[in-house]
This record gives sequence, structure tokens and C-alpha cells, in this order.
Amino acid sequence: MGAEQALARGNGRAELGSESRRYRRSAGSPESRLLRASSTRRPRHLRMVLGAVDGSSGRRRPRSSTTLRPMQPVRTAELLSIGTELTVGETRDTNAGDLARDLTSHGVVVGRMAAIADDLPAVTEAFREALGRAELVVSTGGLGPTPDDLTREAIAGLVGETPAVDPALDAWLGELFERRGLPFPEANRKQAWLIPSAQAIPNENGTAPGWWVDRPDGRVIVALPGPPREMRPMWSGWVVPRLEEHGLGRPLASVTLRLTGIGESAIADRLGPLLDTGARPQVATYARADAVDIRIWAHAGADDVAALVAATEARVLELVGEYAWARGQTTWPEAVAEALDAEGWRVSMVEVATRGAVLGLLGEGLGDRLAFAESLRERPAPHDGHRATLEHLAGRARELGGSEVGVAAEARERGGDTAVTVAVVTPDGSHRETRVVFLAGPLGRGRAAVAIAAILLKRLRDRPPR
Repeated sequence: MGAEQALARGNGRAELGSESRRYRRSAGSPESRLLRASSTRRPRHLRMVLGAVDGSSGRRRPRSSTTLRPMQPVRTAELLSIGTELTVGETRDTNAGDLARDLTSHGVVVGRMAAIADDLPAVTEAFREALGRAELVVSTGGLGPTPDDLTREAIAGLVGETPAVDPALDAWLGELFERRGLPFPEANRKQAWLIPSAQAIPNENGTAPGWWVDRPDGRVIVALPGPPREMRPMWSGWVVPRLEEHGLGRPLASVTLRLTGIGESAIADRLGPLLDTGARPQVATYARADAVDIRIWAHAGADDVAALVAATEARVLELVGEYAWARGQTTWPEAVAEALDAEGWRVSMVEVATRGAVLGLLGEGLGDRLAFAESLRERPAPHDGHRATLEHLAGRARELGGSEVGVAAEARERGGDTAVTVAVVTPDGSHRETRVVFLAGPLGRGRAAVAIAAILLKRLRDRPPR
């Protein structure tokens, strides 16, 4: 008997069908878990959501005799993403967003991010303009061995210095190719270039060392390769520690609240003057595919900045707290997993006419907490010929998975939107709820999955105290 039939008819356990899945637990990072409130007393659902305000690979590294010059503290930065593949849409730039998040978390104001084609005058001018506004300019891309990789030439021309092959870098590159049993192409010797004011940034994952360039006025240029697997370790392992030595950013207090079930414009109406651009702390909303984020932040001053942010957070929660489901960068799988762990429960689920959208949203993130999952095109018919109710399907999924929680959800297009109905069965009883989300088709199914996760999460968190 297949899993679909077992869901509709049987009373005993069934073997999982080919579309059913079991998951192994995946370790989650401690910082991904929701913090618990420890001081101020909040309503129970908010206490569960919100907390208090906030190597060596053995490879030979390239050397340089250049030492760091005195440098002014970095408070402002601009980011340049270099490469025609970005400006024509062939490649999507993820580097700028990653760097901006890191810099912002250090209290640095990122004023601009720009993508520039592989054109020497354009790249040179982009560096010139950025240095006129920011204390730190970070570029990614344009450090390859081909003629259209022009970042080195642009920086050298801007500072009025001539690049030359650095013997240590040249030897390092030669060893790389020799170890791989490959000839050392003459074109790659360009990647051994340095200028007098530059220090090489080691690259453990590629052939393109970066450049750290000190300017006489204390400003800094950092040039990194474009591939993220090369850029990220160089940034976090080499560049950031050196920036921190000289003073990176300003002390910053910030908190991010994640909301669902309310749109960005409705949030803006409720928050009103809190969103004024001149307010301190600053409050801003950011629409995401699976949530709307509210970020509250302020740089340190003479006052207690943490208390200031905490007070504004409390006011925001008074206005929209009923929609808050997470804090920080928490994801839906992490939030649901924590709610299940609070009870020591597992969940089984069946979704109808969603094309597996809920499994796609929560899936692997639940690990072993997800005992059984099935995606059906239509509700199956039990013995009497009538379609099974969602409560029946949720109960059967619970039995098949041997879990404490069973979920059955169905999504149906209604005009240009999508109606979602969810049944959740727990040891405390059953709950049924219907919501309508904007849009139909793939976008509607994605939003339906978020609505289903939100209903499940609320049901888990609203469980009566034992």
C-alpha cells in the first residue's frame, strides 16, 4: 500500500512511498537560535520570539616587504564590483551584499555600491570618485590573468605608480602550477604584480592575490578577487582583522525584527514618525520573500545607545508585535525547529496542491524533527468516496510518522490570489485556519508556504502552559 493510500485509509503504520522523505539532523549554529528575553516582561508569544537587544592550509603564502602605513579609522566605505559579466547580467553579484552586511555590523556606513564594466577609464574613475567620498574602498573582481582584468592597472594609474612583478608572488604562483603539474602561463605573471604602496593579500583558494593599498591621507583601497570562495576567506581572515587594528567603524547597537502577515506599507502606517530618516535610533523596513524585516539601529554617542534601541524596539512591538515571529537573521526552519525542541516534539506533514512548497521552505532545516512528509496533487478519497478532510490527513500523517504533531495544508487559487487552509493536530487537539495570500502560481505557492509555516509556528508557541 502506498503512502497516499495509507494517509487516506489505513489505521496502521505504512512504509514511506517514493515521494516521502526522512531527514537526518543537521547541526545548527548557536547564533542562529532565537534568544530568550531575560529582563523585560513581554506577552508570552513575544517572549518566545524575541530576546534582549543585542586556517591554515599549509600552503606557502605570498610575501611582501611593504608594511602598513598609518591609517585613519574607517567610518565610511564604498564597494565596487568589477566585471562586464555583472553589467550585462550574466553573473549575479553576491559579494557586495555580503561585504555590506559585514561592514554595517561593524558600524561602518556603506554609502554606495556600484558595478563597473571591464573598461580601464571607467574603473579608474570609479575608484577616484569612491576615494573622494569614503575612507575605505573595497573592490571585487578584475584580478584575473586576462587582458580585460583591469583592477590592478586602474589602481596603479590612479595612485601614479608602476606595477612590477614581485619575486615572492612570482615564486608562489610558480609553485602552484608546478604542484599541479601544469606549465606556468606568461599571462598569469600579471597576478604577481605589486605597486610600491600595495601589500599582497594571501589567497588560499586561487591564483589571484589581493591588494591592500594605503593612501597618504590614510584612506585604504582593498582589491579582492571576484569568486566568493576566494573573496570571503581573504576578507574575513586577513582584511577585517587589519581594519579592526586601526579602528573599524563605530560602536553600534542594532536589532532586527521579522514580521509576517502584514505588508510593508501597513507597517509604515503603524510606525509613522518612527520611520523618519532623521530619527535616532533609525528605523527602517525591508521587504523579503518570506518576511518583512524591521531594523532598529544607532551609533554610539554620549547617551546609552543600547537602552535607546531597546526603548524603540519596545515601542515598535507595541505597534506591530502581534506579527513578529523572529528576531535577527532567524529563518523559518530555525524558528519552527526551536518551537518543536521546546516541547521535545517532531512533526509530520502532508501538503496538497502546493507542489512541495512547504517542504522546500522547511525541509532539511528541520532535520530529524521532520518525521514524515508527503506532497499530493489532490486530496485522497477514503472508503466512503468523499475527499478526506485536512484534519483526517493531519492525523494520519502524525500516525505514519510517529510524531506528536501532524500538519495538513492545501492551497487553491482563488481569482488572482491563493487561499491556504491548514489543519494542525497536536496532543492538545486540532486547529484549522484559512488565509488568503496575494498572487497565484509559483509566487502564490511560495507565499502560501510561508503562511502555512506561520500558522504552524503560532500553534506551537500558543500551546497552553503545562
